[in-house]
Amino acid sequence: MLHLRLIVPADTTDAVVSVLESTVGTAHLVVLPGAARSPAGDVVMCDVAREAGDELIRDLRGLGLEKSGSITMENMELTLSDHADRAEEEAPGDSADAVLWEELTEATHEESTFSVTYVSFLALATMLAACGVMLDNAVLIVGAMAVGPEFGPLAGISTAVVQRAPRLVARSLWALIGGFALAMIITAGFAWLLDTVGLFQKSMIEAERPITGFIWQPDWMSFVVAFLAGIAGTLSLTSAKSGALIGVAISVTTVPAAANAAVAFSYSDYQQTVGSGQQLLANLGGIVLAGTLTLLLQKGLWKVRRTRRPPASTPGASVGG
Repeated sequence: MLHLRLIVPADTTDAVVSVLESTVGTAHLVVLPGAARSPAGDVVMCDVAREAGDELIRDLRGLGLEKSGSITMENMELTLSDHADRAEEEAPGDSADAVLWEELTEATHEESTFSVTYVSFLALATMLAACGVMLDNAVLIVGAMAVGPEFGPLAGISTAVVQRAPRLVARSLWALIGGFALAMIITAGFAWLLDTVGLFQKSMIEAERPITGFIWQPDWMSFVVAFLAGIAGTLSLTSAKSGALIGVAISVTTVPAAANAAVAFSYSDYQQTVGSGQQLLANLGGIVLAGTLTLLLQKGLWKVRRTRRPPASTPGASVGG
């Protein structure tokens, strides 16, 4: 279930309550007249099944509530109520399959911000991966994959394409391209520094690396892995049953490739630089393509399921008990 808290101008309260009562999947409706001070108005609260949340937010925005008041929605970990159980049963579809597009857009918008923190995590991940490729160490590669934050902009691009939001596309592209460029420059300097103190050597990048050699040798399997990772990451982002983003799956062909390209460039090994760059671009493209197609499929399937209204159900009946 989701908890909805609204600040509503007094002259709009009846219309808002009417929307809530007519929405299948709502329960526990509470109206507190005059309780809000900034902005002034009434406070209206209710619980709503996740599968009904996206349509409800759209209806509330149709009343201009996000401009005249506020709309706040949050996930509820536990709800013990027969009214809530009936609301979830009445709402068409399955909560695990429901996508809250406003929530998704907001989440990807925040994760696609080109900030000091974002660049710091990406640079640290790339430097860790550089150590991993130089030592041919799988543990360090996995550590770098866990740190990398680059799925945020990738998901932002996919979401923006599906939602037709060009500003989010531009913002995500800037975070992705600018972030990787800066992280690779920092990593190249990091490799030069470690070479100066004798911890890195050119022979290490040119040696046979059975564990990490694939990073600069892209093939169709690389694209397949990236595509599957993109699907997994998108489902992780949209599913109610999933926890944090599957960053490890996403970073497997991005951060290590960027690190290998930066280190190889610092040693003038342009063959590995080009190969790693091709690996990076192919996999970024595969992840974005997979994410976009996954969101389009989810959107289409959800529309089909939403048209199947539950039989013998009275809209809003669960609100009144």
